[in-house]
Amino acid sequence: MLWLLSGWGLTAEALTPIDLSDIAYKPCPPEYAEGMVAAGSIQQANCFLITGKAINRSSKPVLDVDIFGRIYDADDNPVMQNRTRLGGIPEVLPGESEFEIRISVAANQPEPLQLKQFKASGFAGMVRR
Repeated sequence: MLWLLSGWGLTAEALTPIDLSDIAYKPCPPEYAEGMVAAGSIQQANCFLITGKAINRSSKPVLDVDIFGRIYDADDNPVMQNRTRLGGIPEVLPGESEFEIRISVAANQPEPLQLKQFKASGFAGMVRR
């Protein structure tokens, strides 16, 4: 038990920030959107892909990158209540690469969506337990 509490055997590399640019959204292709419902309900939902560029300024790949941001509808209502983690990228190589994450938005929330405060970070090495 003491071994578990001491954290021995757990390793995590420091978080590495990833810059994001060219953040935009577009409707999902039909095969992604079929049967979409809003999270936690049976309410109809629209499917969107958030796209952009991830910029890794380090010299090593960054793993398990979490993408955070706030999304609002055209009336300034939050699209994802109490949730800022929108998705993840398994690996971002050094330099610039494109990404996309899928989200669902309640069908009654009007467009255009507003994408704000996007940021990302991941680990410089494998997180082991």
